[in-house]
Amino acid sequence: MLSPGSTIGILGGGQLGRMLGLAAAQLGYKVHIYAPDAESVAAEVTAHHSQAAWDDEPRLAAFAAACDIVTFEFENVPVDTVRFLSGHVAVHPGVRALEIAQDRLAEKAFVADLGGRTAPFAAVPDRAALDSALAAIGAPAILKTVRLGYDGKGQARLASADDADAAWDAIGRHAAILEGFVAFAHEFSVILVRGIDGEVRFWDSSVNVHENGILATASLPPPSIILGQQDEARAMMAKVADALDYVGVLTGEFFATDAGPVFNEMAPRVHNSGHWTIEGAVTSQFENHIRAIAGLPLGSTACGPLPVVMRNLIGDQIAEVPDLLADENCHVHHYSKTEVREGRKLGHATWVGFAAGPPPA
Repeated sequence: MLSPGSTIGILGGGQLGRMLGLAAAQLGYKVHIYAPDAESVAAEVTAHHSQAAWDDEPRLAAFAAACDIVTFEFENVPVDTVRFLSGHVAVHPGVRALEIAQDRLAEKAFVADLGGRTAPFAAVPDRAALDSALAAIGAPAILKTVRLGYDGKGQARLASADDADAAWDAIGRHAAILEGFVAFAHEFSVILVRGIDGEVRFWDSSVNVHENGILATASLPPPSIILGQQDEARAMMAKVADALDYVGVLTGEFFATDAGPVFNEMAPRVHNSGHWTIEGAVTSQFENHIRAIAGLPLGSTACGPLPVVMRNLIGDQIAEVPDLLADENCHVHHYSKTEVREGRKLGHATWVGFAAGPPPA
C-alpha cells in the first residue's frame, strides 16, 4: 500500500494525466509527469514535470528514481520506454497490456483466443494482401492501420473491392488490418478496475455516440439491448484483465448486435467514455485507477442519480463554456489547452440526474 506523500509517475501530459493527477492529489500523493511535449496540461496541476524524449534513458532513469510507482495516461507510449522503466520501478498496467493494445491485429487475436466475439479480420501487410483479405472477408469493410490511429484516424471504409486502391492510399499505405463490417444497434463501453489483489469492479455501461469518428456523448442509462449484453461483455473484459494480470482501469469498446456484444478495441487506461464517473459515480475512474495502482481498497463504482450525460467539447465548442456554466445542473471541465482546432478535445460537460443541455453543434 503506497503511503501518502509518495510520488506517482505518469507517462503522458494530456487531459487524462491531468485528471489522474487531481485524483492522486485528493488521496495525498504527489505526481510527476513525464512527456516529450512542451505543452502539458497535466503538468499544470502536478508537483513535478520532466520534459524529455521517450528514449532518453538517463532522464528516464532519473524519473524512475524520483517515483514510487509509474502509470501511463495513453496507450501510445513506446513499449521500450515502459520496459526500461519496469527495470527500475513498478509500472502498472504492465508492458504486455501496452504491447497488445498498440497492435490491432494482436488485440483482435488475443480477444478471439479468449473466446471473445470480434468482427472477421485479416492482416494486410501490403497492397496485394488487401485483395486477398477482401476476397476472404468481403465488403463492406473497414481498413485500419495496425498501429496508431484514434478518434477515427488511420481508417478507411470500403463499400466494395473497387475502393481498395483509394483506401490503401487513405491510410498512408501502412501495414493494416481489414475488418468486416458489423451491423450494430449501439456502441458501448465496459470500464473496469482491477486491484493488485485481483479484485474487479465495473462501472455501468454508457451508450456512446460518435460524430466524425470522435466520441460526442456518453449517456446512461443505456438502451435495453446494451443492458441485455452488458454481463457477457463484462465477462469478456474480466478474462482479458485476468489474462494480463492487469492493475488499474481497463476499457473495452463493444458493438451491441443481434448476435450479442462484438468486441471492437480496448484501451489500457482511463477512458473518455468514463468521464461521466467524476460526478456520476460514487468513485470516479480516475480515483479508482490511483487506488488500484497504489494498492488501496477499491472504491464503489455504483451510479448516482440517473440520467447521466457526458458531452465532449470539441474544437470551437469550447466557446460554449460560459453558457454551460450558466446551467446550474451542468458540471464543466476545461482542459486548459491553448490551441483550438477542429477535432481536438478541449473539455467536457456532464449532467447528473437532469436532462442535458443543448445537443452537440
